[in-house]
Amino acid sequence: MQFGIFSVGDLTTDPTTGRTPTEQERIKAILTIAQKVEEVGLDVFATGEHHNPPFVPSSPTTMLGYIAAKTERIILSTATTLITTSDPVKIAEDFAMLQHIADGRVDLTLGRGNTGPVYPWFGQDIRQGIPLALENYALLRRLWTEEFVDWEGQFRTPLQGFQSTPRPLDGVAPFVWHGSIRTPEIAEQAAFYGDGFFANHIFWPASHTAKMVGFYRQRFEHYGHGTAEQAIVGLGGQVFMRKNSQDAVREFRPYFDNAPVYGHGPSLEEFTSQTPLTVGSPQEVIDRTLGFRDYVGDYQRQLFLMDHAGLPLKTVLEQLDLLGEEVVPVLRREFAKNRPATVPDAPTHASLVAAAAAAAAAPDGAPVASPIAVS
Repeated sequence: MQFGIFSVGDLTTDPTTGRTPTEQERIKAILTIAQKVEEVGLDVFATGEHHNPPFVPSSPTTMLGYIAAKTERIILSTATTLITTSDPVKIAEDFAMLQHIADGRVDLTLGRGNTGPVYPWFGQDIRQGIPLALENYALLRRLWTEEFVDWEGQFRTPLQGFQSTPRPLDGVAPFVWHGSIRTPEIAEQAAFYGDGFFANHIFWPASHTAKMVGFYRQRFEHYGHGTAEQAIVGLGGQVFMRKNSQDAVREFRPYFDNAPVYGHGPSLEEFTSQTPLTVGSPQEVIDRTLGFRDYVGDYQRQLFLMDHAGLPLKTVLEQLDLLGEEVVPVLRREFAKNRPATVPDAPTHASLVAAAAAAAAAPDGAPVASPIAVS
């Protein structure tokens, strides 16, 4: 399994000090957090994409390119790349460029985005969100897999003999996850192509996540990509830890109560009982996270949301130390226990390149291992 962090990049006032960081401070903090992810032994850093306040990551590949130069091992990803309001040509070229810069340490999570006003800023209509996601991704795949593309669709100008540059590193496109909170059509899209499905998993009860992942697994098998247990699943999750659970609750409560995404609704206790938000000791985080497997099965990627709600950088870095030293080593060991040999590892650039080479060498009609096969 892969473990890591995803950041939504919110710019939120710290309720305990009344101070709001500047945009530059928040951006620099995200860059520091990403480097800390590698330092503490995690596998993935992912950033969101937003084009509206109070969020700052409007240019994910710019941020990830910088992080690529400052790291050597972690996979650089997105928590959402807006397939609906971003031109597929630009996505194809930006992420292929990032592949080359990062020596293949790149994948991405595509999503529709749920902020209505953003759509018209980019010339689109939120009511067309699902058709946009389907058409734009179909074009994106062709741009990465075909050297010259002739194309005509509903939502952008036609292409004639267009070549996206640079070409994907080693002739292999970045692995794609399709992210969704509540849209079965996106789970269907992921299953149709044999891609990964990332369940956001931070605001909804376990029963909802189980339903979405179960649907994706069923459709993955239906389309002939493998068995349901071989489908590629990622989950989000939120945690706040201190050595003592009472200290964690006391420290996090003002941030929860005042954060735009949490505050002025259910209490902290209600939210932690009804969603995956875990506020407590490292052992409580371990126990809760291991429980995810009970309702989604064995999965490939677990990303935690930790830098949000106005938490200061110092606190987030302390959280990452706890995650890297006390939580993830136990999770790696426990998730590995009783994991069926048929369950694939998370895809990497190396595994995708190896699968492509095997496919090229296989006689016509011979079965070839999937690029997401067990390593």
